[in-house]
Amino acid sequence: MINELLPELTPKIAAFRRDIHAHPELAFNEKRTAEKVGDYLEGLGLEVHRGIARTGVVAKLSCGGGGGAIGLRADMDALPLKELNTFPHHSTHDGRMHACGHDGHTAMLLGAAEALSRLRDFDGTVYFIFQPAEEHEGGGRVMVEEGLFERFPMDMVFGLHNWPGLPAGSFGVTEGPVMAGTDRFEIEITGHGGHAAMPHQAVDVVLAGSALVQALQSLVSRNTDPLDSAVVSVTRFHAGHADNVLPETALLGGTVRTFNGELQDALEEGVRRICTGIEATYRVGIDLRYERGYPPTVNAAAPCEIAREVAQHVASDGLVYLQLPPSMGAEDFAYMAKVVPACYVWLGNGPGEGGCMLHSPHYDFNDEIIATGIRYWVRLVERALAP
Repeated sequence: MINELLPELTPKIAAFRRDIHAHPELAFNEKRTAEKVGDYLEGLGLEVHRGIARTGVVAKLSCGGGGGAIGLRADMDALPLKELNTFPHHSTHDGRMHACGHDGHTAMLLGAAEALSRLRDFDGTVYFIFQPAEEHEGGGRVMVEEGLFERFPMDMVFGLHNWPGLPAGSFGVTEGPVMAGTDRFEIEITGHGGHAAMPHQAVDVVLAGSALVQALQSLVSRNTDPLDSAVVSVTRFHAGHADNVLPETALLGGTVRTFNGELQDALEEGVRRICTGIEATYRVGIDLRYERGYPPTVNAAAPCEIAREVAQHVASDGLVYLQLPPSMGAEDFAYMAKVVPACYVWLGNGPGEGGCMLHSPHYDFNDEIIATGIRYWVRLVERALAP
């Protein structure tokens, strides 16, 4: 039984987690992490495949004669952030930090792999997916494009993320959208610079840019169904350096987020339409660079039902949130969820006060939830691939 293994397993996995935390690696450069993960899995006797999406690792464990298969995914990369913690396992690399808990995700999935390899109380195949480059670089997309599901066919895939602010060891399991799709844009406006005292002799890019910022807000307030959720934020506006000079150029940038793929398409079209209109109205030139990012992460009904049932059995004090509002953050697990039925859950990391929110330089994964995470993964496999 998993509960009998945890007292022995948890301290070892916590030590592994702290080692990864001390040696953070950025997107597609998780070489040390991937090597340690692959070696650990091979030590368990699993079939291990390395070098998927450059630094990704997939391990296979089969038991019995069942034909069912599921995938469990953890991300491995860190963030380009200077850590401000001073505990013994703080980052040894200046400017790189595990500030999102991927060290904990990786360690818990390794613990589950070890427990399942010893218990073998399931019938079918489980794939342990250790994904690189979740932070901005789309490692999940690259794994899918390189044939993840063709090489390792599975009926469902599951993901997990720690969530500061939820009680430690609790779960959030919600069917439908759980994280937003997110795009980025950069807009360069070119006019004709001039003296601030003679604006009629110039083409004012500040005026055009200001009108553009206001017009973009209408995409949500007047072009989006109020029952849908969307955010269009202009987060950068750079123009000029002197009080008495109308600048020649302005540069704006921002982000677009929504939970609906069709709305994501409509908002991009809207940004382009508004740029064309501002260009004509203010006699400026506009160069729009629109970068499609991660699609929305959407939980399917069948895997969500399994995850919900398991979470209710393993959560601390049985605390499972079933109707948490989705997050406007983005997650490249979405690419996997577009191919096979998927479920992505939150695991409470404890109070978020004191700088322990995600992407904070003071963040650290809570080792007290490692046992709960391992137990969740093991029970999930045993439930989804029951003999």
